[in-house]
Amino acid sequence: MKAVGLVTEYNPLHNGHLYHLATAKQLVNADVVVAVMSGNFTQRAEPAILDKWHRTKAALLAGVDLVVELPVQFAVQPAHLFAHGAITLLDSLQVTDFVFGAEHADWNFGDLVAAEDQFEPVNFSHFNATYATLFNDQLQRQTGIALTEPNDILAFGYTKANLQLATPIQLHAIKRTGSAYHDENIDDQINQIGSASAIRKAVTDGNLAYENLVPPQTAFNLKQLKHVNDWEDLYPLLRYQLIQAPLTYIHQIYQMSEGLEYRLKRAAQTATSFREFMQLAKSKRYTYSRLQRVCLYTLLQVSTQEMQVRFKTPYLRVLGFNHSGQKYLHQIKKTVKIPIITKVDVELKKQQLQLDYRAGKLFEQLSASEQDLRRKPIIV
Repeated sequence: MKAVGLVTEYNPLHNGHLYHLATAKQLVNADVVVAVMSGNFTQRAEPAILDKWHRTKAALLAGVDLVVELPVQFAVQPAHLFAHGAITLLDSLQVTDFVFGAEHADWNFGDLVAAEDQFEPVNFSHFNATYATLFNDQLQRQTGIALTEPNDILAFGYTKANLQLATPIQLHAIKRTGSAYHDENIDDQINQIGSASAIRKAVTDGNLAYENLVPPQTAFNLKQLKHVNDWEDLYPLLRYQLIQAPLTYIHQIYQMSEGLEYRLKRAAQTATSFREFMQLAKSKRYTYSRLQRVCLYTLLQVSTQEMQVRFKTPYLRVLGFNHSGQKYLHQIKKTVKIPIITKVDVELKKQQLQLDYRAGKLFEQLSASEQDLRRKPIIV
């Protein structure tokens, strides 16, 4: 069976994702569609609008055959590490082709990756700007192109990771269609492809026009929501932790570098809302995404040492499959080189899946629904 891979968040699954899914399968004439999907927290460290189980079922009903979770240590990371983890899992799943969306699908991302070898040595810590800004300055000088759109940045990351890991996966970029990635406007045109941001905002505002932008299962799940969770819901936990923990402890948190712990602790002592906290913590050196990720690492109590260990020990956590996905798993299971996990027991939650388990418990503070222990894959 020939498998095509997708890397997704489905936050939530919408018509643009259906287009991506159908196009990917047709493009490479695949027998099976395998999706590597972020769990309950997104790349920007935001709680997903629906938990991973609801999103898995929606994906299977939409035509995905096998859904595997992208672990927290990969899912909540900047683009290059997110891409590294995703490509690692796709390679382990033995997919032959990987199809992803990009704002500029006609760009030769391999050439852009090669251009990085010509960059002048820069000590980024000496500059009062984000890494992305300084990186793009050099890339634009070398190629005339800057990576400013989210999916283009990920496309660059996927290409680089595929080369670094020397995987045999064929990469295919397709042009992203519909609304812009961050567009929060929505209307009621039938079959429109809107952005996930617009759909989440519509759900928050009680604007049912989003029903035309998502498949039926997603629409049903979204209508059951009484509240759309966000960082304001998590902020009391974060604030308490930052105020009460010693600076020496906070300093050990992953990505808590360059004295950031002092800045976050001061902000927490003053700010009564997460929005105010982020405004106080923000500087030219740190993007909002970087700060949110550090906040999540703080809540999960992830040390630099633990993250390094987790990053080197990937696994395949199966969230769901249909008959074709089950057949494909049976086909590859004897040659897969990393563990395949279908059920989290007490031992796994203490060892290999400890970080994902902690993330699940944090998400349960918002959803009140068990996320990991003894949960079995969804079968459609």
